[in-house]
Order: sequence, then C-alpha cells, then structure tokens
Amino acid sequence: MRNIFATFFSTVAFFSVALAQPTVDLSLTPTQLVQDVLAGPGVQISNAKFNDNANYSGNRIGKFTYTGTQISFPAGIVMGSGGVSNPAGTGGGMIGPNNSGSYNLAGTGSAITNNQDAQLQTYSSNIYDIGRLEFDFIPVGNKVSFEFIFGSDEYNEFVCSSFYDVFGFFVTGPKPGGGNYTNQNLALVPNTTLPITINTINNGSSAGGSSCPSGGLANSQYFAGAPGNHFQMDGATKALTIEFNVVCGETYHFKFAIADVGDANYDSWVFLKAGSFSSEAVQVSVATVSGDNTVIEGCSQADIIFTRPKEQSDTAMTVIYELGGNAIEGVDYEALPNPIQFEAGKDSLTISLIPIKDGVTEGVDSVIITTKVINQCGDTIISQGTIYILDSLDIFTTVNNPIAYCANDSIQITVSASGGVPPFTYQWSNGATTSSTYVPVGLTGPYDHYITVTDACDVKHKDTVHVTLQQSLKIDTLIAGASESCKNTGFASGYASGFSGTPEYTWIGPKNDPDTTNLKNISDVGSGWYYFTVKDNQCSITDSVFIEAINAPQAIISPDKTDGCNPTTFNLGNESTNATSYIWNTGSGYYAVSNKNVQAVELTSTKTVYLIATNGTCSDTAKVTLSIVNCGCTDATAINFDANATKDDGSCIYHGPEVVLPNVFTPNGDNGNDTYQFIAQNYVVEIEYWIFNRWGNVMFHTNQLNTYWDGKVNGINASEGVYFIKWTAKGLNDEQIEGHTFFHLFR
Repeated sequence: MRNIFATFFSTVAFFSVALAQPTVDLSLTPTQLVQDVLAGPGVQISNAKFNDNANYSGNRIGKFTYTGTQISFPAGIVMGSGGVSNPAGTGGGMIGPNNSGSYNLAGTGSAITNNQDAQLQTYSSNIYDIGRLEFDFIPVGNKVSFEFIFGSDEYNEFVCSSFYDVFGFFVTGPKPGGGNYTNQNLALVPNTTLPITINTINNGSSAGGSSCPSGGLANSQYFAGAPGNHFQMDGATKALTIEFNVVCGETYHFKFAIADVGDANYDSWVFLKAGSFSSEAVQVSVATVSGDNTVIEGCSQADIIFTRPKEQSDTAMTVIYELGGNAIEGVDYEALPNPIQFEAGKDSLTISLIPIKDGVTEGVDSVIITTKVINQCGDTIISQGTIYILDSLDIFTTVNNPIAYCANDSIQITVSASGGVPPFTYQWSNGATTSSTYVPVGLTGPYDHYITVTDACDVKHKDTVHVTLQQSLKIDTLIAGASESCKNTGFASGYASGFSGTPEYTWIGPKNDPDTTNLKNISDVGSGWYYFTVKDNQCSITDSVFIEAINAPQAIISPDKTDGCNPTTFNLGNESTNATSYIWNTGSGYYAVSNKNVQAVELTSTKTVYLIATNGTCSDTAKVTLSIVNCGCTDATAINFDANATKDDGSCIYHGPEVVLPNVFTPNGDNGNDTYQFIAQNYVVEIEYWIFNRWGNVMFHTNQLNTYWDGKVNGINASEGVYFIKWTAKGLNDEQIEGHTFFHLFR
C-alpha cells in the first residue's frame, strides 16, 4: 500500500521584533501540542498524552512563544519538572526575571515509584515531579530529527552533586537493518553514552560535590550559561539536535520525560523547537519582506525556498513543482524556472516570485507551489506553500485643519497616515519632511498647505491642510500729516477695531524710539517712516505710514559716466532741489560752491564722490562711485591681447591673412600629397577658391576651411597637366585678400 503525506508551511519572517519575555499558552491538548506545534514535515502523529492523560490541562507543559534572543527558539513546547507558566517575576514557572536561585513548583514534591517511569529511574531512584509527553508517529523518510534546549535552576551551584534533574528522549520501534529500539534514550551528550544532566553538560567546574560521572566536566562546549533575565533558569545548554534512523512507514512510540532528582526543589525545563520533529522530505516555504505570505504588486517580492534533508545533499537532485491558485504566471507574476536543480552539496535553493504591476484592481490573487517526492517506501510526499498577491494598497490620511486667531503668527499643521505599506515619508509644500510642521499665518494667506505621503511601495497620496484665520483685530486707518523741512511739525493717527480687552498702542519712528504714552495719535514729529502696533489679549498687529517732508533739500549727482580708463575726466552735474548752497568732495577733500555748475575731476583710481545740498539748517547728502578700470585689447586673437584688461579700448592689432599654395599635386593614392592642400593658411577665418583646367572648366569649388581637392571630378580621376586656382580669403580683422596661381597635377 502506498500513502500520500501532505505538509503545508507558513511563512518565514525577514524582520525582527523588540525583545520580550516568553509567553506560554496552557490551553492546548497534548495532541495539539505535538501535532500543531512540535511536528514538522514527514511525520504522522497519533495517540499523544501527557502524564498518561490525553486531555491534560495544567501548568506542566504548554506552547511557548519568544521574540527575544536569550534562547534561539522563537516558539515550541516547554515542559518541566515544575511549572512552565507564571506572571513575570512570580514563582511557579520558568518566566523571568531571574530573581531567585531556587524556583520550584509550589505544591509538588511527591516521590515517584518505580512503576511510574522505569526509564528515568534507571538514572536515579530518587526522583520527583515527573513530566512525561508521549505519542506515536509514522515517518516518511529514513531519518527523524528534532532540536531541544535543556535548562535548569540547579546550575551552577549543584553541579556534581546528587541533586541533578534528569530527562530523557525514549524511542521504541523497529531499527533499520533489523532489531528494535526499546525505550532507547536519545538524550545523550553528543558522541558519548552520557545522559544529559547538569552533571554532564555544564561550565566545566564542580560546585556541589564529586558526583559527576567520568567525563562529566568535559562538555562545556555545549553549555550556553545563564540565558538572561527573560528566564528563571540559572543555566542552559545550547540548542542541540538529535537525529536517529528509522524505517519509513513504520510506527514508532516516543516519550519526552523530565523529573527532579534528590528532592522536589530547583526546577528544570526542556524546550522543544516548533516544527523540528520531522522526517526527510523536500519542503517549500515562503519568505517576504512583510513577514507574512503576502506581496504587493510593483512593490515587494517573495522568496520561494526549497529545502531537502542534509543527508540527501551529497548528490544533485531535480525537483519539478506545480503552480496553482488563481494568479496567472506571466500575467500576474513573472515566469518562474521549472524544474529546479539542487546542486550536489546544497540542501536549499531559492527562487523569487515577482508580481507584475498591471494597474488593474483584481482583489487577492493566490499562487500555490506544490512539490511531490516519492520516498524510499514509495509514498508520495507533498509539500506546499502559498503566496497571496495584493493590489497596491491605498493610503489614508487625516489632517488637523487648525484655526489661527492671529495673523503673522505660526501654527502647527499635522498629518497621520494609515493603510499602504509603512514606513511613510512626508513632503510638505513648505519643504518639511516630517509628519508635522509649523507654517506662518498671514493676513493674505496662503491658507492651504499641501502634503504628499509616500509609502514603502512608492505609492503616493496627496492631501490639503486648510488653516482658517479668525482674527478680529485689525488696523482700519492710518493718517499722516507732512512736516516742514527740518522741523518737527508732522503728525500721525491710527485707528483699530475688533480688539479683545483693552488694546495697547505703540508708535516707533525713524530713530526706533518707541512712544510709551500708549496713544493712538502722535504729533510734532519729523519726516520718516512710523510703525503703529496694536496689541490685545490674543494678537498683535503692525502697520506703517510715511510722514512727508515739505520743501526738504535733495542732493542729486548726475555724472556723464560712471567708469573709464586710466586716466579719465568725469563731469559731475548737480541736479539737487530745494537747496541754496552745496559742498562737494571729489576725492581731495570737501569744498563749498554756491552754484550748480558742473564739476570736472580727473581720476586715476576708483573714488566715491559726495555732494551735500543745504537749505538753512537742513541738508541732504548724495554719493556716487566712479570706477577706473584697466583698458586695453580684450580680443584673445589679437597680437596685443591684454589679459588684465576689463574694458576694450579699440586698440586691438591683428595679423593679416596669409595663404601659400603648392605648385605640384600628386593624387596617386600613396597617402602623400593626395589632396591639393595649402602649404599655409594662417589667420584666415573664411576662404573660397575655384580650380580650373586649361580650358577654363571648373574642376573643384569650395568655401569651407580645410576642405581640399582630391584630384577627381564626379569620382573620376582628372588628367595630368596644368591647372589654375583662384582664391579669396578673409582675416581676423575682416581684412580680405585674393590671389591666383598655376600648379601641376602628376600621378
């Protein structure tokens, strides 16, 4: 009879989670613990029980989950000689912090009689608090393996004492090649016949006596020490793997057993890794960035991982897999290689499933990967993994739309994002890149601010934050009266409305002197800008007004030019108004004049000149900078080019054009003198020439520089003889020359 065994695998996460203490679920039955937690691919489980009870419910065994790093198993079964679950920091379990060196399960301590577990009592007749998990299994391959960690609160103070908690893994069933396992203990120190206890795997030092067996202190390479504050145990082994040979298709009985030795105190625990109790089969698992078995179009991909037992990795192996589900290969995801080839020496290989972004809303598509392998018994072993392809996920945003009660203030705007694929990035219209930012509030806006949220899949969502300005305070009117020149006869008045409470008024004039009298009106002030501020209980606003000056002198300099070569004479006009006298400073000190006559000044270096226009006690000052620059020829092609000159003075001198022609031309294909090339063509920017035969026919014509006759007319070699050339050329300074001559063509 041939059987079909099916295994289905969940995902392998690519991410880590924050460290946390272990949790223990005590609600599972022994069958659920073995079949749903411990068992991996290639085994059929039946008849599970704990302490002879198929419906056991208590604190001696449970499913643990752990997201930290103090032991290497993220999940599995934990069973102990004491309790396994307890609120953190309390007695009766293995959950830390490790704040006591003598944890034990309260209310236990009964001695075990011989008929309760003969196998454990072969190691000590003085045992207590037994915990025993048993089940039957049928393997699909020729080997079975599992992983475990042993931990105890008896480390390290009772090493080599008579208090050493004991455990064993006992198998019963047929051996390959003949004979049977009969309650054979597999929990042995690697490469020895020593059962694993604190007296055989430890830190290599005796602390509690001299009861260690021979070689008991020589196995510290398997000891991990105290895990840390997430666990109560004071020491633990490293993760160990047990593997044993079986006959595929046969039924075996397995027993995990643990008990206290010597007394009922100081508990111990065995951790069995989830999914590790397995037999040989090719397995399929799925790994995604999100940590589950979903991928998103145009964003993420899934790794499909095929593994085979290490024992089979010495030879190459071809695996043909089947693709199912409603997703279409080549339409919903890129084509996959099939079959796949395990290379010799490799026990795993990975292919990537890449979703195709088609922009069509389709709902969830599924891809089911199935492998079928026939084992040595002729049974078909099926392993299957599923990937779900999702459309791009929408991003949803919530914004705060705040209310501002005062213009010229700043206010916080915020956005929160959900949906999509985190993490999110943010881009505000003001350039900010966080989920909140501050924006100014002005009387005239802007009141709308734009946010673009982008998720890890580069999906973008735009939203708008609207700021509402509810300011009631405003300056209605500013009135200004002019001041006579050089006299403080001006005035200003300000009028405001919409204030809350009693308003405060402040004027600041040209000298930045505040008026502290808290008046709306000011008088007897001079010309200039005045700033009027009104402040109430909520807000402060400012506006400004200019008080003109009547008949104030204004100094104005009107030069005929502002730069020149060294030396240059500048003529400075005086176009001042409302002035009766003038003071000049043209670079050699101040001097007074009574008229507006033009002032001539010759400069050899850059100077700033000043003019003071006066009318009585009032004056105004003007200034202008006159620059002296380096003049010369600025054309780099000229003979007298001056690299230091910044202004061209028209003095450039250029080479005249020069053309020298050969009198012999030999276009015979020997790469020497094969074109009628000019001997010299110096300082020429344009040229045009014609070549004629003796009868006056044009053989060649061009107006391109460095373009020459190859001795052919319409692709046919011209005959030997005398030819005539006529040319015109233009030089760098537009000088034009022309000439003509004869030359001989020989082949």
